[in-house]
Amino acid sequence: MHVLAASGLRLDLDMFDYLILALYFITVLGIGFAARAAIRSSSDFFLSGRSMPAWVTGLAFVSANLGAIEIIGMAANGAQYGLMTLHYYWVGAVPAMVFLGIVMMPFYYGSKVRSVPEFLRRRFNNSTHLFNAVSFAVAQVLIAGVNLYALALILEALLGWPLWVSIMLGAAIVLVYITLGGLSSAIYNEVLQFFVILAGLIPITIVGLVKVGGIDGLFEKVRQSPLGEPGLHTWANTGSTDNPLGASWIGIIFGLGFVLSFGYWTTNFAEVQRALSAKSENAARRTPIIGAFPKLLIPAVTVIPGLIALVTVQGLGTDEGDLVYNNAIPLLMRDLLPNGVLGVAVTGLLASFMAGMAANVSGFNTVFTYDIWQAYIRKDRDDQHYLRVGRYATIAGVLVGIGTAFIAAGFSNIMNYIQALFSLFNAPLFATFIVGMFWKKMSPWAGFWSLFLGFLASLGLYIAHLTDAIHFNSDLDESFWGAGAAFVVAVIVAVIVTQFTPSKREEELRGLVYGLEGAAGAVLAGEKVWWRNPVLLGGIAVTLAVLLYIPVW
Repeated sequence: MHVLAASGLRLDLDMFDYLILALYFITVLGIGFAARAAIRSSSDFFLSGRSMPAWVTGLAFVSANLGAIEIIGMAANGAQYGLMTLHYYWVGAVPAMVFLGIVMMPFYYGSKVRSVPEFLRRRFNNSTHLFNAVSFAVAQVLIAGVNLYALALILEALLGWPLWVSIMLGAAIVLVYITLGGLSSAIYNEVLQFFVILAGLIPITIVGLVKVGGIDGLFEKVRQSPLGEPGLHTWANTGSTDNPLGASWIGIIFGLGFVLSFGYWTTNFAEVQRALSAKSENAARRTPIIGAFPKLLIPAVTVIPGLIALVTVQGLGTDEGDLVYNNAIPLLMRDLLPNGVLGVAVTGLLASFMAGMAANVSGFNTVFTYDIWQAYIRKDRDDQHYLRVGRYATIAGVLVGIGTAFIAAGFSNIMNYIQALFSLFNAPLFATFIVGMFWKKMSPWAGFWSLFLGFLASLGLYIAHLTDAIHFNSDLDESFWGAGAAFVVAVIVAVIVTQFTPSKREEELRGLVYGLEGAAGAVLAGEKVWWRNPVLLGGIAVTLAVLLYIPVW
């Protein structure tokens, strides 16, 4: 994200707007202090004592993803790629969230693991575990930096706050409430932030649609924009790459819908951690599925505003300055909202950055403490030692996040940067996971080499793209193919290495691999009450995703 020229985006906030901001800060910190009283053990700090109800963890699950990447990045994609951005939700999120709840959570929750890397250690070996733990920790501080840097730049541009003040303020607030209340503080704040974010984005969408003559008026204006008619369709012209996204249906379905999506939603501990904090296995399974229902409708307040910005902000889409795609939402706030409502919108934007960063930090401190510190550096210490280490890791994660924030400066569209990270870290991890979970013969060393070489395959394609050694139609197109390459390489390596290395005994794999006794029953199990049955709820969510495509096919 490039540095913004403050003059063009400056908002004229009044005392009431700042009062709303102050009230939000006070509430967030108050939740942190309140949650602190319940922290008596490391399990309370890192997993909320596994006591959260499903509706709370479900909203936290979707809110943790509703950060800067989602709000700023998806609005930017809406303006740049049109309705093809909907693939990130209806193909690139909902099916994977349902799969996590129905198929994978029985293994995660039933095995009583405390993190995703710990599952890999039990399924494979220490080498696989350590590689995943370190790569996850690196990815989380990089993504936390995206949220923090984007927050600082937006506040500098909108409110005139110096960059360093915005960085320190955002980092300090997240640091305080996570250090005090751990995951419980993060989750309760994410539920609050979910509603605050919607309260900020809904007025932008409504006022913007009124200004352009409703949804019909918006679509007509998009037809007259540089996007044209292709910007109003999701699958048209995907038989080739002659479409706004520059991607074929193969890249969309396999690269985004399967590898990137399933790799993120089913193995990213920053998300899975919310489900692991649920009070029962059924509640854990319903967590991502409950989150899938609002996820279906989030495009109304991200993608639609991006299209509104495209047709109302003259010159949007420059490479630098005020009119980069990333500024679609801030520009609409400046042009459309009156005082009072403006304060709510700014607060909602701030909440989105903090929700994303808090999810990254809480995931980082858990993996660092349990999977690096306890596993390899200081074993067999008392529980209070690991609780203290978790708080120190929170501080370290925030400080490193401040440092990594500036890496995001070279990207005019932060979604491109994030998708590149996902193709590097999540795609090979998903391949290793899915093969290891459904093929009991897969050996421990096959787990390590599939993960490592899949990462190298994606990294190689990314470097080839940056150096123009291989041509891709867009950064996102490269991410789709990079993810696909990582997945294919990881699967092939898993099969080959398994032929030459010993597998684990079945007794060691019970509760970790599908196909052993009880595994199929756990996947298909569900409460008889329909609204608490994961399989039925998941089927409804996927059906709705398909139906929503019909008007914009």
